[in-house]
Amino acid sequence: VRQAEMSVKERDEQGTGEGLRKWSRCFDCGQEFHGAVFLALGWACWKTYLGRPERDWVRSGALEMLGNALWKGGKQPEEALPVLEASVA
Repeated sequence: VRQAEMSVKERDEQGTGEGLRKWSRCFDCGQEFHGAVFLALGWACWKTYLGRPERDWVRSGALEMLGNALWKGGKQPEEALPVLEASVA
């Protein structure tokens, strides 16, 4: 029950700059992060939620965020592919 309550709370925070969206978009202006900033935030996002259970949707989203950051922000598709594959497994 506690985990379900947390998931509802996290979903509600998506539009307020909280939750996973804060790792990819500026809360003030709405601009998407890019380049080295996006890559750094992708790693920070993954490290923040890594301790959650493997089936947790936020953990999966954080892994996907890291994969996207490696692909787009770091221009490292060879490193992004296994991360993105793991995020959908």
